[in-house]
Amino acid sequence: MVGYPLRFHPIYQQRVWGGHRLAHLYHRPLPTHEPIGESWEIAHRPDATSVVSNGPLAGQSLDDLLTRHPRDLLGDALPVSGRFPLLVKILDARDILSLQVHPPAHRAAELGGEPKTELWYFTEADPGAEILVGLRRGTSRQDFERRLADGSVAHCFHRLPVRASDAMFLPSGRVHALGAGLVLFEIQENSDTTFRVHDWNRPGLDGHPRPLHVRESLASIDFQDIEPSLLPHTWEAHGPCSVRHLAQHPSFAVHARKGPAGARDTFPLHRCTVLGIVRGTIQIAAATPLPVTEHLHPGDFCLLPACLRQARLEVVSDAEWLIATPGGNAPSPGP
Repeated sequence: MVGYPLRFHPIYQQRVWGGHRLAHLYHRPLPTHEPIGESWEIAHRPDATSVVSNGPLAGQSLDDLLTRHPRDLLGDALPVSGRFPLLVKILDARDILSLQVHPPAHRAAELGGEPKTELWYFTEADPGAEILVGLRRGTSRQDFERRLADGSVAHCFHRLPVRASDAMFLPSGRVHALGAGLVLFEIQENSDTTFRVHDWNRPGLDGHPRPLHVRESLASIDFQDIEPSLLPHTWEAHGPCSVRHLAQHPSFAVHARKGPAGARDTFPLHRCTVLGIVRGTIQIAAATPLPVTEHLHPGDFCLLPACLRQARLEVVSDAEWLIATPGGNAPSPGP
């Protein structure tokens, strides 16, 4: 039985573009002095599987839980190739990332990868921070390939300034890069396929250039994806809280909520649900035989198993948080 809110040990990933902001932003002891670019908060990959950090199931892996209690954990959510359907991360981009793309579903298998649609929700942004997403108006595939050959391909990208609480939806096939000075939550399909088209001629952590995937990138990029926009800042009243709908995709649905101290919220759980705290503090509990209550602070994530049926949330200090649900056999529940 997985009948309580589950927390997991983060899995840190060194990246040449990473930094150390997670240590002071979220009061975390990082395991190395090398730059940390990603913290995998909920992961079920062949090379990295989350381990429960709280309650009676502490020490068990997400793989164990999914094998023993698939229905209790997922509800009507659909596993992906036997794996948990989402990969949830925090990213610390001290430097700009490679120009990259994830393969669309109809090309992924032939290119030797998996599709990956994702959503970015920015929690910190330095002044002047930007992202590169999609292509500038007037850019053709021929222009792109010519500039790729002469090293000026960044000129083809659409650039958008970003600030905290901005959000960007990235369907597979959208070419993109995070700029420097950003921290964000990333909700994505459970895939780790990235094709790099350009990496700024910089060495990797081992001192050698990282591999590029030009052929695969050109086969994956949507060259009709011109100057996409950030997601709107549209908040709707929902009881004592406000809700902002961010993404409704076959693979996942994501919305943000915010509320003042003392606000309470109850919502049904037809399938597993992920909570991630952007700011403030909330307390989450469930009507379950296991009386586990979790206080969640900025940078904390929690997985609510479907068998809880219902979750009760109380805002301890003015807070903003994300709620993500994977795709399934029925529409994901509303806020």
